[in-house]
Amino acid sequence: MRRILGIALAVLLVGGVIAAIAIGGKKPEGTATKTVRGVIGSEKSEFFRDPDVVKALADKGYTVKTETSGSWAMDQLALKEFDFAFPSSNEPAKEIEAAAGVKGAQNTKPFFSPLVVIARANAAEVLTGHGLAKMTGKNSGTLLLGPFLKAAAEDETWQGLQGGATAHPELAGTVFIKTTDPATSNSGALFLATASNVANNSTVVSDDAGIERTAPLMRKLISVQGALEQSTDDPFRSFISGSGEPLILAYESQVASLLQQKQTAGDIATMVVLYPDTTVNSPHTFVPISENAKGLGPLLATDPKLRALAIRHGFRPQEGVAEFTAATAPHAAYLNPGLTGIRQVGAPTVQILMALAARAKG
Repeated sequence: MRRILGIALAVLLVGGVIAAIAIGGKKPEGTATKTVRGVIGSEKSEFFRDPDVVKALADKGYTVKTETSGSWAMDQLALKEFDFAFPSSNEPAKEIEAAAGVKGAQNTKPFFSPLVVIARANAAEVLTGHGLAKMTGKNSGTLLLGPFLKAAAEDETWQGLQGGATAHPELAGTVFIKTTDPATSNSGALFLATASNVANNSTVVSDDAGIERTAPLMRKLISVQGALEQSTDDPFRSFISGSGEPLILAYESQVASLLQQKQTAGDIATMVVLYPDTTVNSPHTFVPISENAKGLGPLLATDPKLRALAIRHGFRPQEGVAEFTAATAPHAAYLNPGLTGIRQVGAPTVQILMALAARAKG
């Protein structure tokens, strides 16, 4: 009899636990219920790998797995294998939508990051001394694209800028900005978009005549670099480690993330962040491909915890100037939170920009 009663009691207890779970209807905190796979620009890798981001997404019911690709090459992938794509600007997002068969998808732009040129202190000093840049803070300044592009068109060298002086003998060879491959990488493509705008009398290149006008200069900007990287991550890490070229194209987010997370390795103390006086902003654009990922983009844009974490990784929330300024206030010597004095311009169409990239690469 006791054995029978014991079994009956055990059944009741198990039934009670199941009933309690069913009635509560809540998953344990931090337990994700939906796994989504996405392809992202490499500059967002650290964001999605951050344990705090992983937990914040899990608390909202998501496990996010990512692979990286150049933003302008994403449309060539087998996109049906992914739940979402997250390129670094709006222009390639349109091609991704068409390639994935989700044209007209409700994409979201959770945050953006302007392009900057990071310079070694000696390079910034030489550029400033010859009117190609101007300093606005201890470690920040503005790159004057008009004069800089004129120097590039004339194949200016560091020795030439220094008039043969030996103040900085470590600066040698042609003056150029190290970029990524404009045919596949967003930062390289938008650098061409910006440079071609300035070279085209401050007008977006929109036709064959504009391509012909600007192509020779675009060719010089790219051909002088030699081998081209596929993402901004490698040249940025090389610069911070003390190697690499004296002028590197990067995203502001890479710099702001480094500063906020108090990573003090390499040449950060003497690094100068130059904001080009003309720029094409880079709104990271979330493209949902499957139903499972449709809610993730808006979540990244609106959830307070995820917005704060995006800022910690250097990204600017859309309409989030005050948030970004407050978070980066201790590093104001390097940054331009309000993008003061920067002219923001549109980008050419994908077809025009890819034609410029093809001409630039020869």
